[in-house]
Amino acid sequence: VLKAEYFSPWRGEQQMYKLDIGWPKSPEHFTGQTFCVAVDSVHGLVYVGQRGDNVPKVLVFSEEGYFLHSWNDTVEMPHGIFVWNTVIGSSVWITDVGTGKYGHTVKQYSPSGKLMQVLGTPGNAGSSLIPLQFDQPAEIFVEETGEIYVVDGDGGMNNRLLKLSDDYKEIWLSGTNGSGIGQFKIPHSVTVDAYGRVWVADRGNKRIQVFDKVTGEWLGSWSGCFSEDGPYSVRFTAGYKYLVVAQLNINRLAVLAAPPVGSIGDCVVVHSVQLAEETKPHLVDVDMRSGAVYVAEIGAQQVQKYVPL
Repeated sequence: VLKAEYFSPWRGEQQMYKLDIGWPKSPEHFTGQTFCVAVDSVHGLVYVGQRGDNVPKVLVFSEEGYFLHSWNDTVEMPHGIFVWNTVIGSSVWITDVGTGKYGHTVKQYSPSGKLMQVLGTPGNAGSSLIPLQFDQPAEIFVEETGEIYVVDGDGGMNNRLLKLSDDYKEIWLSGTNGSGIGQFKIPHSVTVDAYGRVWVADRGNKRIQVFDKVTGEWLGSWSGCFSEDGPYSVRFTAGYKYLVVAQLNINRLAVLAAPPVGSIGDCVVVHSVQLAEETKPHLVDVDMRSGAVYVAEIGAQQVQKYVPL
């Protein structure tokens, strides 16, 4: 298991997280490249998406680290994963960037792996002219209401942020390929805060862009914290006080101060966790109940858990 080292070039602040070296209990279940992780904090479950030949594509652990089960059906190359909890149950959404018969889709599964919904045309890369025709969709975020946000473009022809209603109709769509306001180069991760704002890791442009969730209007962007490497993942901590960002190429997690309401302002790094060389943190998720941060590391081929101090 790769250990993490800590340093913070920004301030003399206290450490905020420590590595849980006992998670998971049986790391030998990581048999592929671990691209994504999602926490079901209501039921105490952690879902991991991994890639590789003849490996289970989705692994399910308890939050204590015990391996529970895995499933593989109709998942080709998982990129992003998200657990959606409602009063009537939970489901698991996966973005699939595969090039085979299941790829270029966003899919909803039951917790046991039963396919419930497919958005996009399986096996067909799309153009941005058609809202539900994806090309390597990177990540999905689903609100409690069922409204869906998809960042579509892990290197494909689409570079856009799409909002869908709970019956999968387009509400608004933002973005084309470019570096201007509201444009994207590999929009890689998306999350929504408690104040009606959508946050997108605009990886290729080395910035985070922020939009109004109702109208899709551009509200601001942060680039000052990402001169060394673009943001790969964006997730809020419990209470929406901080934003946790993964930076894959420099093997770092940055914890940014999140503005409550009003102006987006400039980004401020309040803490960072320096991971071991070649760990390559790709996407993260946060347990909104315990505050634990789970990191999917494609270089180390593992998921690590960091707990707040």
